[in-house]
Amino acid sequence: MRTSLGLGVVLAALCAGTCALAAEPMEGLATLPPLTRAQLNVETIATGLDHPWSIAQLPDGDLLVTERAGRLRRIHAGKLDPRPIAGVPAVYVESQAGLFDVVLHPDFTHNHLIYLSYAAGDAGHNALHVMRARLDGDHLAAEKEIFRVTPDKDTPVHFGGRMAFLPDGTLVCSTGDGFDYRERAQKLDTTMGKLVRLTDDGRIPADNPFVGRAGANPAIYSLGHRNPQGLVYDAPSGRLYEHEHGPRGGDEVNVIRAGANYGWPVATHGLDYSGARISPWRDYPGMTPALVNWVPSIAPSGLAVYHGALFKGWDGDLLVGALAFHQLRRVRMKDGKPQDQQEILPDLQTRIRDVRVAPDGALFLSTDEASGRILRVTPKP
Repeated sequence: MRTSLGLGVVLAALCAGTCALAAEPMEGLATLPPLTRAQLNVETIATGLDHPWSIAQLPDGDLLVTERAGRLRRIHAGKLDPRPIAGVPAVYVESQAGLFDVVLHPDFTHNHLIYLSYAAGDAGHNALHVMRARLDGDHLAAEKEIFRVTPDKDTPVHFGGRMAFLPDGTLVCSTGDGFDYRERAQKLDTTMGKLVRLTDDGRIPADNPFVGRAGANPAIYSLGHRNPQGLVYDAPSGRLYEHEHGPRGGDEVNVIRAGANYGWPVATHGLDYSGARISPWRDYPGMTPALVNWVPSIAPSGLAVYHGALFKGWDGDLLVGALAFHQLRRVRMKDGKPQDQQEILPDLQTRIRDVRVAPDGALFLSTDEASGRILRVTPKP
């Protein structure tokens, strides 16, 4: 069932409405003094990328970068290869639709397998797909589609698309609610508005929480999600963190547990783009409350847990790209609980789409621009 507000109105609100909300207080977390370019080294690794969406670092130090326009690029020895990697599947590119995440198989060193998430189809029938392929130099080989969201939809927004491997070798992928179909986030017969869990070749793990339940899609791992664009497994804590876009407010960071319901659209801290209440409930019995809520929305995209030697005192903290607030956001954690938050590089004045922690402790950021950049960030001495 479609929601009443037109998609064009919402897209305009997404582009322009966040500035009007910026004066409202943040919800829940105190804010530390910001870190600006005066305290950080910001090195531009690559430029001229078309809305770079995701970054993955190869064992040899090269970077793989997805462009939303449907290209997979390699950065070698600090230089962007002008030739895209061949073999990327046909991608539906429109509004928020395009090529999304790239992640490496846990045993990439031996099998050279990578995973891509992307929108496929057309304006009337499109969905999130996941493909596995072998990276063979400048092309992909042995491509195999291992998952697609069902049913198809007719909106070019809210795909989700982030992926993360768990310690048992299974792959978790986030899916969006399609915006006009938010009720499906609560329905078990569809994989919209969910996290799904697969084996590395796309089969259904026997211990998925809804396996054997009548009318339920067995790929579902958790439900009640809106548009999850951050997903990371933190090995030291054993937590799977996820974040997702709320509507007008109500962005969330969640700790994911198998079978849990995270509330959307029954329980939310956000308002509809018209200003109307979506639900009378912020919390609801049987639904898992968020670890962090942001009001107004920061439009989170990209998520990392910091472990490294360069940024002292950051161990275990969450790093979140903020599209609406044009910055990186650090959430300081202690014993699994958020303490406060910090704006990082607000003076860059650009949308941060992805954040990754390099093996040496540096940060890699991608900027969401028509001529996007890959940045490497380290502290100044």
